[in-house]
Amino acid sequence: MVVRSIEINSKATMVALLFLLLTSFTTLPVNAQTYRSGQHVEPAFEGWRPNPDGTFNMMFGYMNENWEEEPDVAVGENNFFAPGEPDQGQPTHFLPRRNRFTFEVTVPSDWGDRELVWTLNVNGVERKAFATLRQDYLVDNMVIASETGSLGAGTSSPESRANVPPVVTIQGDSVRVVRVGEPVDLSTHVWDDGLPERRRDPTNTSEELERRMMRRPTQVTVGKINGLFLSLNVYRGDGNVSFDPPLPKPWEDTRSAANSPWGELWLPPELPEDGVFNVTATFDEPGSYILWARADDGGLYHDAYITVHVEE
Repeated sequence: MVVRSIEINSKATMVALLFLLLTSFTTLPVNAQTYRSGQHVEPAFEGWRPNPDGTFNMMFGYMNENWEEEPDVAVGENNFFAPGEPDQGQPTHFLPRRNRFTFEVTVPSDWGDRELVWTLNVNGVERKAFATLRQDYLVDNMVIASETGSLGAGTSSPESRANVPPVVTIQGDSVRVVRVGEPVDLSTHVWDDGLPERRRDPTNTSEELERRMMRRPTQVTVGKINGLFLSLNVYRGDGNVSFDPPLPKPWEDTRSAANSPWGELWLPPELPEDGVFNVTATFDEPGSYILWARADDGGLYHDAYITVHVEE
């Protein structure tokens, strides 16, 4: 190897060489890596909101770094809250990618400046989310709509300010007993005020599809297509559960054909006239499961849960 020495005769030359060196590094291509499995889950504190009785709800979500793996982590040394009871209603089944405002933990009116810490250890990597009542973490409906992509960052409208969350109710008993392979009926009623209005027509022409695929992003936050939908997923439980018919995803799958409101080509589903979605769930393993129903109008959401004990 031949090393040549360069004589630097002036400060200007030195600055120029330094600039060229820095630019050569910053213009190198960066290969972003994504993973199907094997990665950790990052718990997230989303903010807090006050309750009429003086208590506060701390809001949590998570980022599962995997695109396919849905880890199951039981409440215990790898999934717990502190201080207080380790079980604060957190999920033990984690859907792929970013899931915002997944659940809330109520703390008393005298909570003060203490921290509530959610610890997760997934695939050997421990992460923590630290929740406080600091004023800059205060959340309202406009923040939720903005953070989930219904609105652009820092924007609102009379329609969005008038919107109220939908209401979801799983009809029938809140606890069911079924056998492996035996479908259980989960007829679910959803009410909504019709706001925000749907952003999409029920059909797509080839020209419209091409136009949307080629369009640049219009906002710096995550984008979401407004339209009422129901999702059903496993919240706690280790086995596989199949839902019929398949429902939209509640997580931010941005791929075009992923049946997710964050996908560019997604269309809001047609809604039943009576507001009742007829869905069945079938389990492939015995155990106790908590299923999670979320009604989402694009801007706001409401959750319901049902416990199913599955026998051989």
